[in-house]
Amino acid sequence: MKMMSYREAIREAMMEEMARDENVVLIGEDVGCYGGCFTVSSGLIDRFGTRQVIETPVSEEGLVGVAVGAAIMGMRPVVEVMYGDFSTLASDPLLNHAAKTHFMSAGAQSVPLVYRTPMGSGTGAAAQHTQSLETLFTNTPGLHVVFPSTPCDAKGLMKCAIRSNNPVVFLEHKNYGQMGLVPDDEYLIEIGKADIKRIGEDVTIITYGRMLDTVTQAARVLEDDEVSVEIVDLRSLRPLDTRTILDSVIKTKRALIVHEAPLFGGFSGEIAATIASDSKAFSSLMKPVVRLGGREMPIPFNKHLEAAMIPQVEDIVKAATSLFG
Repeated sequence: MKMMSYREAIREAMMEEMARDENVVLIGEDVGCYGGCFTVSSGLIDRFGTRQVIETPVSEEGLVGVAVGAAIMGMRPVVEVMYGDFSTLASDPLLNHAAKTHFMSAGAQSVPLVYRTPMGSGTGAAAQHTQSLETLFTNTPGLHVVFPSTPCDAKGLMKCAIRSNNPVVFLEHKNYGQMGLVPDDEYLIEIGKADIKRIGEDVTIITYGRMLDTVTQAARVLEDDEVSVEIVDLRSLRPLDTRTILDSVIKTKRALIVHEAPLFGGFSGEIAATIASDSKAFSSLMKPVVRLGGREMPIPFNKHLEAAMIPQVEDIVKAATSLFG
């Protein structure tokens, strides 16, 4: 095992796959000499040159459209879009073409495309650069959607995404400096498999992305109050590992779902519906499922207001405590 950052883990995954297969190309704005908006692709152009690291004009719709066409023709493009908010500009080629081509061609064509973009808060980038739009993708059949929380998961999922014949939306949290242990040897993490990051007995907290770190801190606080927390890190939003979710809820009999995105229409609703639809899980609940999400307003620029917009440790502790008594 070696210690590396979230940023380095994603970069190493791309580097290994680009070295393994010359058809793997990185496409995006400033991904070459500048190294990407968050320096994830730093140094790749020096190693692989302009054939595999392709700088584009500032046109999200254009660069994603080029990548979709390249994927249909046999390449394996990895697209970087600077901020997840700009996905609205890339929505036509991604949602209307990449997601639907396999179905509309009766399986004759695949779109092995990875769409990389950072989501959520933490950088003081304000309302147009800080949204959590994951449900935009999870509500589109034909797309796989992953949101890794740790460097280890980020590397393993990125390698699996690049090798997939399906279009994969690879969401990244903005705490790119987060450190974690990553195996030295090559490994893959299967898309569609959740991970139990902490084993517990009293309450299940289900989360993904940056919120894993906050939930883990809250679990330590709850442990001091003799509440044993089991943390389910989804890692993959679509396909969703419903079995891991249900088994954990059946065991602990209490469920709290936490994400950054606004609560209304958030992905927590899908998870809550999954639990409610399973007779064994639903009948095992001691209390109704609790959902905790971001506040219902655009993200402010001020760092203190930005932090107040998303669930904090004390919010999670309070919500989890409400499931008892």
